[in-house]
Amino acid sequence: MTDYAKISATLKEALHLTGSPVAVKIVLSEDKLPAGVPEIEETVRHCRMVSLAREGKVFYAPDSKHQCGGGAWVLGLREIGESMESGEHYLKLGKYSSLGASKRTVYNVPALPQDTYATVYAPLEKATFVPDVVIIFAKPFSMLKLAQSTLFRLGGRIYPEFSGIQSICSDATAYVLLNGEPNFSLGCDGSRKFSGIADEEMVAGFPAERLEELADALLQVTAAPGSKK
Repeated sequence: MTDYAKISATLKEALHLTGSPVAVKIVLSEDKLPAGVPEIEETVRHCRMVSLAREGKVFYAPDSKHQCGGGAWVLGLREIGESMESGEHYLKLGKYSSLGASKRTVYNVPALPQDTYATVYAPLEKATFVPDVVIIFAKPFSMLKLAQSTLFRLGGRIYPEFSGIQSICSDATAYVLLNGEPNFSLGCDGSRKFSGIADEEMVAGFPAERLEELADALLQVTAAPGSKK
């Protein structure tokens, strides 16, 4: 088993995180739920669930406990709603100048297949399950160190995928799981309003398979002579 507690401690210290990195798992059937993990009592958005885990809570959430239809859709819990699919939802929110602009954005939102039974959350150090994605909230300088760590072994460029909507559910969760690549996002109005992301924070999602590599690289990057201390 990967030592998630050790990796979490490294991320917290090196990145000066407020709260924990969050382990997220997509479960396809009831019998695959991690043993001993309780169902969340309240009905809230995925972005709020991630924040609750960041604060220390461990739980799972079936579709009935997901308040946000858009988040439940991209996480594979339910079909896309009519107003979302038509573009009307974001047009009414004033996010786009036309129905076409709203549709084009929605059509390009990464979404999981509609076969998810539940989503599972824990602070990384408390994860008793193998996560699919680990989500990190941090300030821009810490995100710089994460970006540099991502490129430490092979170099290259990073091409973040985001559109200013559905940042925690799609940008940091669904996209990462679908593509197996880290992703950085500026957040969105919904997540900043409902989940507790600070105005000065960004969000990033990482495939769980790359956690050990990321933590090792982070220690080297932050200690490098060229890094701002």
